[in-house]
Amino acid sequence: MTEWTKAPENGANQIAALHAAVPVIETERLVLRLPRISDWAVLEPIWTSDRSVHFGGPFTPEDAWLDFNQLVAGWVLRGHGALTITTRDEIVQGMVLLGHEFGDPDPELGWLLTQEAEGNGYASEAARALLPLCRRIYGADFVSYIAEANTASIRIADRLGAVKDTPHPRHTADIVAFRYPEKGDSNE
Repeated sequence: MTEWTKAPENGANQIAALHAAVPVIETERLVLRLPRISDWAVLEPIWTSDRSVHFGGPFTPEDAWLDFNQLVAGWVLRGHGALTITTRDEIVQGMVLLGHEFGDPDPELGWLLTQEAEGNGYASEAARALLPLCRRIYGADFVSYIAEANTASIRIADRLGAVKDTPHPRHTADIVAFRYPEKGDSNE
């Protein structure tokens, strides 16, 4: 781990306090928790590889780090943000988030997985577990922004009860908002 990705030892109390303030959400197989700086080694390839093609990547390592930081900073700025998806034995699988990025007209329920996590249902399980927090904060006023070519994410949004809405106003027409109705599906 490089020096800039280490948490300062003198900051341990502040870090612990932040972790205590952010909800931990557990499902049958997963734990959703505040990201740790040590997660970055596993998460970075989501941004710097072709895995990010549907959300503007691949990114340079610096831009990837800045985007990751922006997602995590949402907890301080808005009271919601990214959570690391881990298995119950603490193996990092990706991230799920309720975020509101610069220029987005609506807050977003999103998910990002490592290549190894694909196909295990982790994104659906994590996003479904985050839905109650999304509804508590925003009611029905949140979306998932998904590239129309990202059929796997569209299937997840569909399973969660989202309905195709409008193209994202700042991006090309291939990014569409999938809006979540006030009442979730019966599996929520």
